[in-house]
Amino acid sequence: MALAKNGAEIPLLPQTEQTLFTRENQQLILRAVFNVSTSIIGAGIMSVPATLKVLGVIPAFVLIILVAFLVDISVDFMLRFTYRGESKTYAALMNESFGKIGSVAVQICIMITNLGCLIMYLIIIGDVLSGQGEHLGVLQEWFGIHRWNSRNFAILFIVLFVMLPLVLYRRIESLWLSSALAVLLAIVFVVICSVMAITAILKGQTVTPRMLPKMDDETSFLNLFTAVPVIVTAFTFHFNVHPIATELGNPAAMSSAVKISLVLCAAIYFSIGIFGYLLFGDTIMPDILVNFDKSSGTSAISSMLNDVVRLSYAFHLMLVFPLLNFSLRANLDELVFPKMPFLATDTKRFVCLSLVLLAFSYLAAIFIPSIWYIFQFTGTTTGVCIAFIFPGAIALRDIHGISSRKDKIIAVIMIVQAVVTSFVTIATNIYNMSGNRP
Repeated sequence: MALAKNGAEIPLLPQTEQTLFTRENQQLILRAVFNVSTSIIGAGIMSVPATLKVLGVIPAFVLIILVAFLVDISVDFMLRFTYRGESKTYAALMNESFGKIGSVAVQICIMITNLGCLIMYLIIIGDVLSGQGEHLGVLQEWFGIHRWNSRNFAILFIVLFVMLPLVLYRRIESLWLSSALAVLLAIVFVVICSVMAITAILKGQTVTPRMLPKMDDETSFLNLFTAVPVIVTAFTFHFNVHPIATELGNPAAMSSAVKISLVLCAAIYFSIGIFGYLLFGDTIMPDILVNFDKSSGTSAISSMLNDVVRLSYAFHLMLVFPLLNFSLRANLDELVFPKMPFLATDTKRFVCLSLVLLAFSYLAAIFIPSIWYIFQFTGTTTGVCIAFIFPGAIALRDIHGISSRKDKIIAVIMIVQAVVTSFVTIATNIYNMSGNRP
């Protein structure tokens, strides 16, 4: 067993031993698939249907496939350079190519991305329990509108009595079991939505989705770029590549696990996107869970199914929350306290970091009105850096001399498209926020 900086025990299995035991190797790949899939499927699934409203069905499908394909390539870059060198973390991999500046840059990006995801989780849980705007939450539908089940109090209750006990675990034992349950809950969510959509189709209660985007003017065209960071963020899991790969101990097996996970997640994303769009059309919210309430106006959706859909995904996010918090806390500790003892052995430091991160996530979730803003910010800045710019830069730097000409061409394309898309998206958001929205 090897003890990582964050205190997590990671088994280091020799590759030859894994090759000998095929069944055991298959079990490890399956566990890796669950862990990778859980890292990918967090809050992203909630805003994917809104991207179909912005882009139309066909461009959204193409974008999902394209981003998944580029993510597979970027992870392949990371794995190849990791196994050729001696790095055990993403920060160490960047340090090999770009020194201290590279490692600090990736740590900051991971912290911003993960913290943004944790805030999104709390926002979504608040939407489920207490609603948003004219849409009621589960608690308000069950007990009426009261002060005790308002958004602030509902999220605070979850933070104190659910999230706090989960984040105080110093080692996440049997991680694949919780990941498997989280993936199962996401699949249940998609299945229920598909049944609802099919039922609504048979009753003639669905709307006809747009195959292509609706573009009235130049601003509408630029708004198409705002959907890109949502998909990028939905597929960003690179901060967990090294922990999962180290546990698996087999480069080929990790590559297979990543490909399987990307196919599974792409299928889940597009399924919930199309079925959600069929159900709610242009009235769909940035967080689709908000649409599942009594005011949705879709008779095919029963009140019980509404509650099952929303609560199942809320529980899913509760299972994913400690996974991302674990990585966030580890990177923050490594950046701020690089020479201190292992975090798991320092109770005072461990508890303080956990409480500070949880308190900040709660306050941000209260003051940020919509997850769409979080997706756009992280997707256009830190998300594209983690998923595309940093891996592409590693391949171009090529300190081990293993990048082919094709690799470098793909790396350049990856970086250029990430930078251009981010620039246009940021400019469009600034333009819209300045009051120039038509």
